[in-house]
Amino acid sequence: MRISKLAAAILLGVSTLGLSACATGLRTQVSRYQAMPHPQGQSFVVEPIDPANVGGLEFSHYAEMVAQRMEAQGYARAPSADKATMIVRLGYGVDDGNTEIVSDPFYYGPHYGYGWGRGSYWGRGYYWGWNDPFWYAPYGGSYIRSYTYYVSELGIDIRRKVDNISLFEGHAKARSRTDELQKLVPNLVEAMFTGFPGNSGETLKITIPPDGKQAKVSNSSGY
Repeated sequence: MRISKLAAAILLGVSTLGLSACATGLRTQVSRYQAMPHPQGQSFVVEPIDPANVGGLEFSHYAEMVAQRMEAQGYARAPSADKATMIVRLGYGVDDGNTEIVSDPFYYGPHYGYGWGRGSYWGRGYYWGWNDPFWYAPYGGSYIRSYTYYVSELGIDIRRKVDNISLFEGHAKARSRTDELQKLVPNLVEAMFTGFPGNSGETLKITIPPDGKQAKVSNSSGY
């Protein structure tokens, strides 16, 4: 399973997440607990949760995104962990994919003009846009389609260095049709820092548009 070793608390229920499509943006679920101090000269470094990512180029790329977000909040980068007042630990990953099969009991086949087809339509049909296997009942019965989705996640844990007291624990998750981390992680970082640090204990639905527009936020305990 291609997923970083995040704390068990990051693993939110997959069933609560909506499936995101590139055309509509990435829908995420973000939970945050925080006791962040008001920026008053505190400094930070970003380190990986998974030791295997230490010194990695991919991790450095995502860590830079997080560092820029922290700076935008008013915190300063430290030249090293020894001189930092806060340690920002970052983890991320995506699973190996899940197949879901959906049945439509109201499908009556293409001859009745209510069918749904991939790449075409019949009567009042609709183009799904999924590049997945599917089946249909040509003379009545249930229409069945299958698709693969991936669950991605990102976790950020910020601690005060002097006594290891937790200042921020954030977890973001999304279901999507892609498993490409280079597309998913920037969106998860964007979601994590939308309204940062947020209200402690609150879970939000945050949709990151694909066109750079402002993220859409709504209160929710799940999708």
